[in-house]
Amino acid sequence: MDWFIDGYVSVTNKTVIERMLAHGSSAWCLNPTFKMKRELSSIQRPFLLHISGAYRTTPTAALQTILGIPPLHMQLQFEARFTSIYRLRIPLPPFITDTQPHDLEMKATGWSTHPSEHLNPNQISFEDGEAYIARKDIINIFTDGSKTEHGVGAAFCVLTNDIWAYQWSAKLNDNNTVFQAELTALHEAVIFASHLPNHNTSIIHVDNRASIMASSNSKSTNETGRKIFKILLSNPRIKVSWVKASAGNIDNERADQLAKDATQHGQPYSHTKLPKPHIKGLLRKRMLEEWQTLWKNGDTGRKIYNIMPSVSLRPTNWIREDVIFFSQHGPFPAYLKRFHLSDSDYCSCGGIGTALHYATECIYTVSWHMRKPAPNFEQEWLKRVANNLVSRQRIRGIIKFISENRDLFRPP
Repeated sequence: MDWFIDGYVSVTNKTVIERMLAHGSSAWCLNPTFKMKRELSSIQRPFLLHISGAYRTTPTAALQTILGIPPLHMQLQFEARFTSIYRLRIPLPPFITDTQPHDLEMKATGWSTHPSEHLNPNQISFEDGEAYIARKDIINIFTDGSKTEHGVGAAFCVLTNDIWAYQWSAKLNDNNTVFQAELTALHEAVIFASHLPNHNTSIIHVDNRASIMASSNSKSTNETGRKIFKILLSNPRIKVSWVKASAGNIDNERADQLAKDATQHGQPYSHTKLPKPHIKGLLRKRMLEEWQTLWKNGDTGRKIYNIMPSVSLRPTNWIREDVIFFSQHGPFPAYLKRFHLSDSDYCSCGGIGTALHYATECIYTVSWHMRKPAPNFEQEWLKRVANNLVSRQRIRGIIKFISENRDLFRPP
């Protein structure tokens, strides 16, 4: 039941509270003041405590790192930066990102043509593997886009009378998407077909349904898709047909191989702008860098910092007992005395009641003991334990035992 409640609180934090606060953040959180950061931290902190199950004195910075949740002011600043550059089209300072609004692919709005104008019903086909016609007046064009570790490529090749009459390929920006590559190949193929003699009918075979749908809709929000629609509208002899990818079609595989080759050797193609996810990735990277600097130079949560020196958006797989042990904010006499909740920091066994004491030498927790590290290797020992599931299982047993038998550990 606890995991369900924690998950519910986590989802509520991300999808409700955070989204409410993000409203209008571009107007007030682009450069948050110290006071704003402090107030936003106080809003975020209760959620972090509920999600982690940590003691209420556990440092906020430590909880953020453990849970993979950046400081709230940084998340809202990320939203503000993205809205400013992508929606408001306001350039950001170079130290934040070199990508500016004119480099980005923006959403198209309104109608691309008059609402009464539509493509002919036979111009678009989603019939899987529609057979292309081997006639002298029919030209078959195969398009494809590809993204590999080498980059992004787009290509099309022209088949006339069983002869490969022409081919085109280009290398896009490495940050472009496969969808953009597919649309680019279709756009160039449509332009090529539009310049053929009027008596020729062209069938363009595309293995990406999404690009066909974006190109056949006059209200498409994709700018390249709208350009394709306008060309198709004025050239009814050009048809677009879907062909199933990886279905053993030799002609389609030729276009696929051409696109893959273009990722390395194709001519640079700069007409396709950078996609929306690209700027989000850059801004997220910048946020992580700022969070890392804040975590490194902070003065709280140092016990967790020694174990986890690097921040990440991926949460640890720690449960409540892990957080209590490694933060050392828990049912330990040393902790209780530090926060004036007890008069003594001694365990009933006679030793100083620290987290390390219970994990290595207390007579009451001997069933879960691990070898005690030398004083100068204590931090390295904690790192190894934190990264070892078997060791963490022992830690969880210790914390549960102490929590259920607190009277046993009180000093006389």
